[in-house]
Amino acid sequence: MGILKKILSQKVAFLLLSLPLFASPKTMILGGDNGWGEISQLQGLTIGTQNGQFGYDAVELSTKTVSTDSDTDLLLTFDEDGFYDAVGNYTVLSNNLIPTADSVKGEGAALSRGHKNGIILSGNEKALFGKVGFAGSFSIEFWLCPSLAENGEVVLSWRSSLNDETHSEYQMISASFYNNHLEWTFNNIFVPCPAHELHLHGFSTVVPNKWARHTISFNQETGLLEYLVDGRTEALMFVTEGGHEKGTVYDPILGEKAAINLCPDYVGKIDNFRILRTSASRSHSDIFATGNEKYKITGGRFVTKPLLISQAAVVTEIDTLMNVPSQTDIRFYIRSGDNCYGWNDNYPQWKEIVPGEQIEGVKGLYFQLSAELLPDGAGTQTPRLSEITVKYNEQNEPLPPFAITARAGDGSVTLSWSHSVDDNAGGYYVYYGNRPGEYLGRMAVQGSSPVNVGNVTSATLTGLENGRIYYFAVSAYSKVDGRINGLLSKEVFARPSSRLSKK
Repeated sequence: MGILKKILSQKVAFLLLSLPLFASPKTMILGGDNGWGEISQLQGLTIGTQNGQFGYDAVELSTKTVSTDSDTDLLLTFDEDGFYDAVGNYTVLSNNLIPTADSVKGEGAALSRGHKNGIILSGNEKALFGKVGFAGSFSIEFWLCPSLAENGEVVLSWRSSLNDETHSEYQMISASFYNNHLEWTFNNIFVPCPAHELHLHGFSTVVPNKWARHTISFNQETGLLEYLVDGRTEALMFVTEGGHEKGTVYDPILGEKAAINLCPDYVGKIDNFRILRTSASRSHSDIFATGNEKYKITGGRFVTKPLLISQAAVVTEIDTLMNVPSQTDIRFYIRSGDNCYGWNDNYPQWKEIVPGEQIEGVKGLYFQLSAELLPDGAGTQTPRLSEITVKYNEQNEPLPPFAITARAGDGSVTLSWSHSVDDNAGGYYVYYGNRPGEYLGRMAVQGSSPVNVGNVTSATLTGLENGRIYYFAVSAYSKVDGRINGLLSKEVFARPSSRLSKK
């Protein structure tokens, strides 16, 4: 008898070990070989092709581009193939510049190969260079990455004439290279300045194949004409009577409408060309706060779509493939729920999580991930995210009862079954109908199919039609979450009859 008990106990142990647990560990992978198609919002970020680990596409910070404001007269970001003024004050008449992804700001720049008339822009009546008259304070700014910076290469040229009833004067604004420096020339722009031609050139040598930001600025209040490179003053003069700060300011007057010729005789790249109706003085320093940072100091953020997993699933951990240089960071957030309708930026609440650490309290039918990518303090380094592996436990469906019987009565059928053997059952559903495998019954007093009978092993359905056959099956639902319903048991049938009424 002892040997028999030992054999039986071994069989029971083997059966229990072979049964599924309440939850099965599963994973979902974002990025990597699967790509980043699940991202729904991408702010200040871009997908770098094959920039990640193992050659994966990586989420990274996008290089910072310049934006428009109320003082912006013209802006060419060169971020799209069809170059255009983002403000709408200027029209591109012709273009020989070539788009390139090798930019210093934003997603693209323009490449000039030294062809005459690189890109020609004509201003409308709202444009600074679109009408005759007083110009006021102004600034012209662009990023350059020259290939050679040879003498005579012209980056910018505007040629016009200032006419009155008695005479006409030639006008010109130009920026060109001379002895490896960029030199600005103003001919007959400031009236009635006796010096018809003004020159400003920087002291810093222009380095080929290196980006630098060039700004020419005039302040109508002080008469300061200033040339800056990377935000640092290279040359200045006061366009005033006497040539000092306290003198009477000579006004900038623009003559007949004429086109701006950008890169007419220049070899290299140019990015973020803009004209502003303000100076680069300290009082307007916020407009020139683009600085030399490659990436926005505030970083960027992405949000995935609400991702469907399964009812009562529990997210336990995330693992990542990422490259996080010194002083940069990636912060991850998650939220979940059984219904994603009505979700907004703040609801449900985001929970910050750390890769490799256990996650608590995140469960539901849907979950959503978000991440913030932050550069170093100088804005020169970006972290890169190649892949996210989301680990979660999915609640298993309970096994159905193995044994089920049906006993007919007068307008009723009594069903009996054995308990589900995996201890995951929190109760049972009874399915019924008039055709095999089709459990669409609605007649029973206890309700339409399926009927939740609770955690019992017997149930009687009443209100059935005598003489008609009924088919039945039973399923178990999870004790963890009643919405998780298991497979159906074998089918049984019975035919109620009035002769089976109790005496």
